[in-house]
Amino acid sequence: MAESADYNEEELAVFQKLKDDFEHYAPRCLRIRTKEDGVVPFELNDAQKILHAIAEDQLARFGRVRIVVLKGRQQGASTYIEGRFYWKVTHNKGKRAYILTHEGEATQNLFDMVSRYHEHCPPEIKPRTDRDSGKELNFAGLDSGYKVGTAGAKGTGRSSTIQYFHGSEVAFWPHAETHATGVLQSVPRMGSEVWLESTSDGMGNYFHQQWVKAVAGTSDYQAVFIPWFIQSEYVMPLPVDEEGQALEPTFDDTELLYMQDHGVDAPHMLWRRWKISEFKNGEDDFKREYPATPEEAFESAGYRQLIPAVDVARAIANTGIEARGPMVMGVDPARFGDDRLGIALRQGRVAYDVVGYPHKMDQMEIVGMVKGILDSMPIDACFIDTGMGVGVIDRLHEMGYEQVREVNFGASAFSSMEFDNRRNEMWQEMAKWFEDEHVQLFTEATEELEEKSNAATMDLCAVEYKFNSKNLKVLEPKDETKKRLGVSPDCGDALALTFAEPVAEYYHEEAGDRDQGRNETTGY
Repeated sequence: MAESADYNEEELAVFQKLKDDFEHYAPRCLRIRTKEDGVVPFELNDAQKILHAIAEDQLARFGRVRIVVLKGRQQGASTYIEGRFYWKVTHNKGKRAYILTHEGEATQNLFDMVSRYHEHCPPEIKPRTDRDSGKELNFAGLDSGYKVGTAGAKGTGRSSTIQYFHGSEVAFWPHAETHATGVLQSVPRMGSEVWLESTSDGMGNYFHQQWVKAVAGTSDYQAVFIPWFIQSEYVMPLPVDEEGQALEPTFDDTELLYMQDHGVDAPHMLWRRWKISEFKNGEDDFKREYPATPEEAFESAGYRQLIPAVDVARAIANTGIEARGPMVMGVDPARFGDDRLGIALRQGRVAYDVVGYPHKMDQMEIVGMVKGILDSMPIDACFIDTGMGVGVIDRLHEMGYEQVREVNFGASAFSSMEFDNRRNEMWQEMAKWFEDEHVQLFTEATEELEEKSNAATMDLCAVEYKFNSKNLKVLEPKDETKKRLGVSPDCGDALALTFAEPVAEYYHEEAGDRDQGRNETTGY
């Protein structure tokens, strides 16, 4: 852009509008490539307008942008972020944008997108470049630049100061935590933007961790999910009669329920029906590619998340819930390798502590730890998994701790018509507990709260299920969870053990007798 003295006031006002308003700037200065129409002006679609509104609101309120975007297919998140960053680095001095992708082809595609923005930018607006290396644009007069890289070696992403960072398809990064830690150290807190976006690659990875923390409100990031039906182009016209009058289409019960649950109209549902017919695995493929909810987005390999992140996040955020009923302890001794000793304490609607101990302990060390808790707290029942805890159980019994009870995860469930084994039964009981809006996971007095809540959340949200031939919910094998999560979900198993069997006795006022089981007050 020429010096301001070369333009009159009206022209300067035009340039100022382009600098201040991205929605005004994008269709006038940026070009994108589409499948149907080739290279066209960048008009923000519905999803992009939502992202823009959220980003501008954060910037106005906090002076910086921190967003985690869980996306479906072809919503244009990357197109928007790259356009936004190009707009910023070409209108401000000393600003650097860095984009880190999951693979080389994606890196090239995003740099090609930025190069297209630059190539088609009007000459009055476009700054001069002194370096275009195929991975980097440097704007000499502004001392600003735009660079892309691929997540590969563990050191990738470390750089000098970066004001605008875009992590693309973060769920698929190798060494994701190392990359993120390195690059985010280069981003100043104020006046900067960090966008972490991805389609889902299941649960337990770095991206899922960041999503859960954002949902829970335990990080600076805002979680953003945009369902597929927001897109106005994902529609099909209603059928018409011989006179050209629109006909109301017929939907089956499942489709009607979907429409009711998500507020989807008929044209979008017709498009959904057509799209499902194109997929090899029908509705399952559609849910992964075009999710209606975050839970659908995180589904993978035929399994579904048993305990939604939103339920765990709500329980972590809750405070002041009254704890009533017996105090119950769950202990999941480490089995082998890098497994953790998991211990959980719960009283009715409040789980006081859920902790995993990564260092190795022999069974007598575990005995000493459990004994110390039993001696210091009024534990009514302590449930211990027999997988690696037989010696622990036997020794505690010898020492007179009658409240210690053994649980075999693989044994028959109490309700064998509903569950295939005890572990499945306990986890589903725990999932029902989390559905209640008035339960609390951890308290303000919990030590190392953030670390414990992160570990517990990952374990709780990582376990998935599917339906077997008897139409029963079946948990995925623990080893499969460990393969995805990187560690065994021992904290989750410890808390699940507190649901091993009813502990509270309560009185039926109308019947005049007592029962052993769960009620609305104690959660048992």
